[in-house]
Amino acid sequence: MSGIVFLLLLLFFWKGCSKKNPYCSRESYALGTLIRIQAQGENAPQALEMALQRIAKIEDHMSLHSSSSDIAFVNQKAGIEPVVVHNDTFFVMEQALKYAQKSSGYFDPTIGPIVDLWGIGTNKEKLPTEKEITQRLPLVNYAHSVINKETQSIMLLQKGQMLDLGGIAKGYAADEVAQIFRGKGIKSALIYLGGNIYAYGTKADGTLWNIGIQDPLEPRGTPLGIVKVSNCSVVTSGNYERFFEVGGKRYHHIFDPHSGYPAESGLLSATIVSQTSIDGDALSTTLYILGKEEGLAFIERIPGVEALVVTEEKKIYATSGMSKIFRLIKGKGYIYEEGK
Repeated sequence: MSGIVFLLLLLFFWKGCSKKNPYCSRESYALGTLIRIQAQGENAPQALEMALQRIAKIEDHMSLHSSSSDIAFVNQKAGIEPVVVHNDTFFVMEQALKYAQKSSGYFDPTIGPIVDLWGIGTNKEKLPTEKEITQRLPLVNYAHSVINKETQSIMLLQKGQMLDLGGIAKGYAADEVAQIFRGKGIKSALIYLGGNIYAYGTKADGTLWNIGIQDPLEPRGTPLGIVKVSNCSVVTSGNYERFFEVGGKRYHHIFDPHSGYPAESGLLSATIVSQTSIDGDALSTTLYILGKEEGLAFIERIPGVEALVVTEEKKIYATSGMSKIFRLIKGKGYIYEEGK
């Protein structure tokens, strides 16, 4: 399986460029995840530095964990007044609301009160009571947020509402890095932000990138199949990413905004292949929550987007165009229901 790029990305990353290795690479930690980027070309070192600076700026503006971020100010002023935000925060919120409307609220950027209540992935994670969830659920409603293009402001209409753009910010960051690479004339690059991968251009030899789709039942870096792509985003959402267990039951971080509980859709993971990573971010979450039937039907209606889901029964289903780019690795114990 030489040449395969797993969802953990490459087996190793180089720290510099050389004649033997035409790629330069950089690593960082931002937006709550490990970031690894590699690029080829004369301008690669400068492009990589610009990329990391851009990601850091996005984190400054959209982090939930910084008291000085746009998101923090919007949440502090919920039910009080609008907050003027940076261009990137406004754009991401615009896109988040677009997908909230398209998905009938299954993707909802105002999920913050529920995320905060469960605390999954933090030192405050807990199994909340039904009463606690019921009390917070009315605060999750994207329709109770207002954006104003003229003033470039965001307002949450109810006190206690909390904006959380974590479900879409990494995708935006990947797209911004790709834009920097285009401006610097980079021809080949790979951008990894957690479950988001952007395969930029082609490999150094001109062939398509081989991106591995994570096996949700195996350790990180173990693929169940491969997609061959160029200039595409591959984003996977799964219940194996962040979770805790109580009484043998797994509680993961992908919340159904309609129930306040982790989504129970019968899926282990959902993967989106799209032209932009911000779309992949929002759609992979939506697909996971909606489940196989409704989710794949939803994606089929979106031009230029393909999807694949893995069910708890170890069956794989995909949109009609996925069979052209996806190959299942044999011997994994999965059944690929091609074209279904």
